[in-house]
Amino acid sequence: MTTLDKLKIGDRAKLVGYTETGKGYRRKLLTMGLTPGIEIGVVRVAPMGDPVEIRVRGASLSLRKEEAAALDVEKL
Repeated sequence: MTTLDKLKIGDRAKLVGYTETGKGYRRKLLTMGLTPGIEIGVVRVAPMGDPVEIRVRGASLSLRKEEAAALDVEKL
């Protein structure tokens, strides 16, 4: 298991849950559709690593590095 911010472009992963440090972001991420069990694809990463563009349920989302680090994922 790893966090979303560690994945590279083209990687796919399944959302397992949220890290302990990510409790503050949990509600925001849930309202964006990032619920445990969904599949996430990394589309783009900015040169400095912030933000990260992901594909979730057919929509593109951009997350700050701190938000991406709050997501525990299992690489597919």
